[in-house]
Amino acid sequence: MNAIDHSFERIPLPMPFGWFAVAYSNELETKGVKPLEYFGQSLVLFRGEDGRPRCLDAYCVHMGAHLGVGGTVVENTIACPFHAWQFDGEGKCTHIPYASKIPAFAQQPCLKSWPCLEANKMIWVWYHPNNDTPQWEPPDYAECNSDEWSDFQCHEWTINTHPQEMAENSVDAAHFKYVHGTVDYPSNWNASYDGPLRHAYIDVNMDTPQGPVASRIENGNDGPGQAWTRFTGLTETFLLASVTPVTREQVHVRFAFTQPKANKNSDEGVIADAFIQEIVRQLNQDIPIWENKKYLHRIRLCDGDGPIMDIRHWFKQFLIEGAP
Repeated sequence: MNAIDHSFERIPLPMPFGWFAVAYSNELETKGVKPLEYFGQSLVLFRGEDGRPRCLDAYCVHMGAHLGVGGTVVENTIACPFHAWQFDGEGKCTHIPYASKIPAFAQQPCLKSWPCLEANKMIWVWYHPNNDTPQWEPPDYAECNSDEWSDFQCHEWTINTHPQEMAENSVDAAHFKYVHGTVDYPSNWNASYDGPLRHAYIDVNMDTPQGPVASRIENGNDGPGQAWTRFTGLTETFLLASVTPVTREQVHVRFAFTQPKANKNSDEGVIADAFIQEIVRQLNQDIPIWENKKYLHRIRLCDGDGPIMDIRHWFKQFLIEGAP
């Protein structure tokens, strides 16, 4: 069987700008150091003694050592593993243990500093091809931060696709039947858009042996990097999804599920676990489609396809023409 030819440009879209998850908070302890490969670049993530995460370009400006491989945290700076030059979160050199004076070039920010924050038990980094400052912050969700909700149940994938393709998939009504085998998929979503935020919901009746149960499914996006889905009614489950570009045509996807601790060992907990398994199953079915399809700037739609063009128009704000 001949291999599919991917030598042409499958996804002629620039990398979107926004906040993107680079780690779960519990993956970076105090004084921890983590090398990263995102946005087509090598980065280093570290947590200072003050508990704050910081992110810099990975390669030391002195002689090119990778700060994330053997680098150590000293107070709130990272020390290079090669000659122990220390850099703060702004990318300035603050100390050279064997030099009497820090060179003038290193007293100014000489390593690129990436805006970095924590929200919803994740560490987020701001990417912009023109290095513009952050234009919004990821909203916090009570389900992710409450002691009454369970620890995250996490699933991760690396997929050869673009964040916009995944966003379009969430409103592609017809594919749920023909890719995932669902009996039907309601497409009458009530959607609203507010700058980088998107919110949608639908009220449905879930069939059970005891009869239909009124339920609601909400979902939304906070820029191109954070998405969420909230199930209420028949069961309570919350999904926080992050989609982070590794390169222009590859993403690192994290799905973090949580449910009320009080429901964990009840029938509602069993239903929630089934929801989670079904969502994971469906994403695995989408992967071969995403990895072998070509993005078309001009698509030809029919009634029943879902509000795909609405998503495209919303997503366009994060794409800068000519960006890498």
